[in-house]
Amino acid sequence: MKVVRWGNSLAVRLPVKLVRELGLTECDRIELIRDNDVLRVQRLPRTHEVLDSLRQFRGQLPANDRLGRDDAHRR
Repeated sequence: MKVVRWGNSLAVRLPVKLVRELGLTECDRIELIRDNDVLRVQRLPRTHEVLDSLRQFRGQLPANDRLGRDDAHRR
């Protein structure tokens, strides 16, 4: 791969094989993780994936329980 200038930034084109392996689509967000001399690419969760995971918690607390900032800081 080749690093090229894109405006004031530098850019790298991802090979199609990597794009397919990561399941990337246009507008996906990725994170580059430096691990010593290795650079890892990780796809960040899509909006609908985050919402789906949050929906799993719906109904887990009794209706009369409320979470508040004060409760979180109480020792």
